[in-house]
Amino acid sequence: MVDSHIHQWDPHSTPRDWRLNLTPARLLPPVLDLGFKLLSRADRESIADPVYLAKPYLPEQYRADIDGLQIDTVVHVESGWRGRGEFASVDETRWIASLPFEPDGLRLGAIVAAADPTSPNFAQVLDAHLDASPLVRGIRSIAAHHQDKAVRSWTSVYRLLVQPRFLDGFAKLAERKLTFDTWVYAHDLPDVAELAIRYPEVTIVLDNIGTPAGVFGPVGRSTGRSEAERRALLAAWRDDLAAVAQQPNVVVKLTGLALPVLGHRLPLRGTSVPVAELAERVAPLVDFALDQFGSTRTMWGSNSPMEKPVSDPRGVVEAIRSIIAERQNDRSASEHDDVFGRTAERVYGLNASRS
Repeated sequence: MVDSHIHQWDPHSTPRDWRLNLTPARLLPPVLDLGFKLLSRADRESIADPVYLAKPYLPEQYRADIDGLQIDTVVHVESGWRGRGEFASVDETRWIASLPFEPDGLRLGAIVAAADPTSPNFAQVLDAHLDASPLVRGIRSIAAHHQDKAVRSWTSVYRLLVQPRFLDGFAKLAERKLTFDTWVYAHDLPDVAELAIRYPEVTIVLDNIGTPAGVFGPVGRSTGRSEAERRALLAAWRDDLAAVAQQPNVVVKLTGLALPVLGHRLPLRGTSVPVAELAERVAPLVDFALDQFGSTRTMWGSNSPMEKPVSDPRGVVEAIRSIIAERQNDRSASEHDDVFGRTAERVYGLNASRS
């Protein structure tokens, strides 16, 4: 198996957004919880549980979370590294490339780095990433911005993907034949389609299935407050995701299925939503994504550890496997192999080195 989306950090040595670093790892959960209450509602609902963020999350911790799953290759996706200057994100690439994955029986197959296409130095930053590690296959820019102020926006720029400076800079990525990961909330899915049309030569990876915040329950001040509104959110997501899927250069990741911002009710700390319950809840999302993109343009990633407050990776994998098995078609085995390995291998070039 290939996990196409993991995160790694160490609060002692890696600079991150202060809301993600929270407090030093040595603090006890009750102290963390007290400090957590000082964050905004948007941050609290998005993070859900501060404990997993305040501790190191390195190959050893990841291996413990996937115990029992036959994962041998991982793709690291930028993890909110912060530092001075535009080239600070290159330090993350060097750090990730230096981590000891092999002793835990893992292979770091690819790195998806951070870079800002609106920057006048975007091309130089891309080249610096490529010089830092031959494993760099692409970059990610998070474009998740929500109109509900109590739902966390991960960028301050509204409709980032269609800003003129962004689109102009994006050409530099296309020239280098790099992939592009992005995360948007569902209402901005049309922007993903527009970007794909403008740059058909770039493989665009839609993270977290284009998150329909509030589709399972209320979040923020006014999102997903009623059953009727949640049905409308799901219907709009379906329409817009179908339009994105019409662009052959877009690939979707089955990540984010256990993100708290979807409106999941949180289980007790340290436990997961039962697999059967999780599968029933996310099946409409998984089935529709597979129907629209096909398994050859769909891949699974754990998004570890961001989804741990709702489910560990094993629970999500079991849920997706059960959904695929129940699709009652003669391609279940092929769909499984695509979703859990072959698509990621092809998209990120996991069996080849960049020349």
